[in-house]
Amino acid sequence: MKILICNDDGYQAPGIVALYEALKPLGDVEVVAPEHNNSAKSNALTLNAPLYVHRAANGFRYVNGTPADCVHIALTGLLGYRPDLVVSGINNGANMGDDTIYSGTVGAAMEGYLFGIPAIAFSQIEKGWAHIDAAAAKARELVQQCAAGGLIGRAPWLLNVNIPNLPLEQIRPLKVVRLGRRHAAEPVITQVSPRGETMYWIGAAGPALDEAEGTDFHASDHGHVVMTPLKVDLTDHDRLAWWAQAAAALQTGGQGGA
Repeated sequence: MKILICNDDGYQAPGIVALYEALKPLGDVEVVAPEHNNSAKSNALTLNAPLYVHRAANGFRYVNGTPADCVHIALTGLLGYRPDLVVSGINNGANMGDDTIYSGTVGAAMEGYLFGIPAIAFSQIEKGWAHIDAAAAKARELVQQCAAGGLIGRAPWLLNVNIPNLPLEQIRPLKVVRLGRRHAAEPVITQVSPRGETMYWIGAAGPALDEAEGTDFHASDHGHVVMTPLKVDLTDHDRLAWWAQAAAALQTGGQGGA
């Protein structure tokens, strides 16, 4: 099995090092990751500047770009082959609910999925890297199960997985859940620079709004590894017919007004 690993915390982050060590016995594993922290970069690609690739002392390759940049250039020429699986993480903190829209960890995995390759985004629920080896062991376990189940090498899929910061024996079994929802973010933080200019810092994420049973927030609160299958289609299928009628009425009204 050929595995490409990326992340959004940077190539030196403890999470990606632990993930590489856990997965390297499973096959040929390559790391192509951002040079610096790129949290909340989502699927951003760098189109207005060149990208450079360097190799670190540990063999990892790092790029002066976003997580999606790393996976994109890896799959379109850097590697010279097509991996069987793209794995992103392990992120320093949860990517649940609305976080998945902004997440660079999920963005890297999604880039692999867009190229038709199965992909998994792994995150630890709490920041700080506590019990990162246990999280890496759980990540390896899931990759092994997917391989044994014949899920790798078939049609592409995209999984978002969050792992509790607990000792391995205390982590509860995997649960497949839907994404929850968060309240709006906390207010923006303002400061004054030494030059007297006002600076703005994006506020912290809001608390969970929808944390009902069956959501990632609920399952993670109970110590489970939580997995949500994701898709890229943002179409509001439930309201397509409503919008078709609304558009027809608007056009009719516009022609009548003319």
